[in-house]
Amino acid sequence: MNSPIVISPTSRQEGHAELVMEVDDEGIVTKGRYLSITPVRGLETMVVGKSPETAPVLCQRICGVCPIPHTLASVEAVDSSLGIEIPKNARLLREATLAAHDINSAAIHHFLIAADFVPENLFADAVNSVSTVRKTVQYVVDMIAGEGIHPSDIRVGGMAQNISPLAKDKLVQRIKDLKPVLEGHVELIKNLVLEKGLPKDLGVVDAPALASDGTYGNNDWFNFDKFSEVLPEVWYDDPAIGKKACSVIPLWDGVNVETGPRARMEKFHNFKDKGVVAQHVARAEEMLVNYNWLVDSLDQINTSAQVLADYDPRGTNKMGVGVIEGPRGTDVHIAQVKDGAIQYYSAIVPTTWNIPTMGPATEGFSHELGPHVIRAYDPCLSCATHVMVVDDEDKSVVKNEMVNI
Repeated sequence: MNSPIVISPTSRQEGHAELVMEVDDEGIVTKGRYLSITPVRGLETMVVGKSPETAPVLCQRICGVCPIPHTLASVEAVDSSLGIEIPKNARLLREATLAAHDINSAAIHHFLIAADFVPENLFADAVNSVSTVRKTVQYVVDMIAGEGIHPSDIRVGGMAQNISPLAKDKLVQRIKDLKPVLEGHVELIKNLVLEKGLPKDLGVVDAPALASDGTYGNNDWFNFDKFSEVLPEVWYDDPAIGKKACSVIPLWDGVNVETGPRARMEKFHNFKDKGVVAQHVARAEEMLVNYNWLVDSLDQINTSAQVLADYDPRGTNKMGVGVIEGPRGTDVHIAQVKDGAIQYYSAIVPTTWNIPTMGPATEGFSHELGPHVIRAYDPCLSCATHVMVVDDEDKSVVKNEMVNI
């Protein structure tokens, strides 16, 4: 007879989530469910009625771990709604910022999983390489975007300012000096993951790969006809879980998907493997993809070129979409601006795409491997997309309401 094993909250991730696994007498997971239990904060609702420039300032605070993708997705969405075509060099600066951030975030994840894969005799080396990589690429973000956590210089219409020739030279030199360290770090992580001996098929799940682009993101990719959302009580077969879950379930072509480094590497870089080991290997290899992209973006920057477009902030009521390929996958922000104010705003964050896929990915193996599966996705639970209505007297959940938050 199946019995549930509940891990709440799951560990070494941003935000709070719960993994519920039904197991058989041998401890094999027969049913896995993963759900966000991070409460709603309503940042998307806060921007409604405010000026379009407010959106990236507030929505970058959706998360302190991945603020760069949210900032970029927000400005891309508002740019789209306002009909702005940003200058070429602004795009290059945005691309360099994201490339550096994606490398940084992958390195952070390697620190979080170090206890799973790194032996004691190599632990100091692994942590030191993480620190060196992070320090270097975070310097890039600071120099280009103004700040590493909540970047002040990424603006609607482009960038607040260009970098100086001296700054460009410093960035290029530091990044070139990083190459051997980064290559060594990637090889170390890949080898340690492969040597761990995890089952080859662990985490393999029948879900399509979702990615708009191999690096930055593609706003034209998003199709409203392909996208849909369902409430958690409709998705989960356990009513108690459905009421407790704090995110709606996004679907593409009516099915749940997998997004993130492995999905991007599969769709755009000829990566074939699937599962937990493949997730880790793909994330490590993507660091080098992003490194080459960063070098190329920096090389193309014209330090004397314009980086901020003139624009009319009143808007035309067009639904603008910003799609950014962040560290954890495809980040979509949707903005509608009319009469100088935001009329509608929504964000579909990467982990939200992965939530309905992560639970089933634990099935067929020992429940003790369940946390390995979850950590492979590097989940980030900052954005909740629905709210629970609770009875004042008995504190029971009355209903779930989908809201634009």
